[in-house]
Amino acid sequence: ERMNIMRFRIPLSFRIMPLHTLVLATVVAQSLALPQAVRDRIDTTARELHPAIIEVRRDIHRHPELGFRETRTAALVAARLKALGYEVQTGVGVTGVVGTLKGGRPGLVVAIRADMDALPIPELIEVPYKSTVPNVKHACGHDAHTAMTLGVAEIFSRMRAELPGTVKFLFQPAEEGDPEGGRTGALRMLDDKAF
Repeated sequence: ERMNIMRFRIPLSFRIMPLHTLVLATVVAQSLALPQAVRDRIDTTARELHPAIIEVRRDIHRHPELGFRETRTAALVAARLKALGYEVQTGVGVTGVVGTLKGGRPGLVVAIRADMDALPIPELIEVPYKSTVPNVKHACGHDAHTAMTLGVAEIFSRMRAELPGTVKFLFQPAEEGDPEGGRTGALRMLDDKAF
């Protein structure tokens, strides 16, 4: 099988790159002839999921975890993917999660990756979803990246019958590096045969 790997860096603001844009970009990678009705359905579903995705992001933001310690985040991701009908592997590359969705039509395998780790710096802002972990926070958007990627996973699960090929969702630990100075989460996921 051929595999296309797409790596999205998703900004915190949905206004900059709306979830439906991310989903459309992924679907376009599979099939350039996407009917307008399907695009409209993706857009409607993304707008419907938007408030829930914000809540997931805020939950993850309140509970940041350093690289290879993302146990709570990984459990949240795995539970959501299982509830959506994905085949789920946990403990990939230490704390990584892989969710696989086989579409109803033949096609390529596409991977969508999100990072889950936080940084060892204090949270200085006063917001209702402020980090509850001293000296650890999501400062570069991995909370949003994980939440939005879970949103894409939900949209794809609702479109399974129409989806060409297979989509692998890779939730990577330790993108910022191993706090102990070892190999990163990406390399360890590859060692564990995430593909």
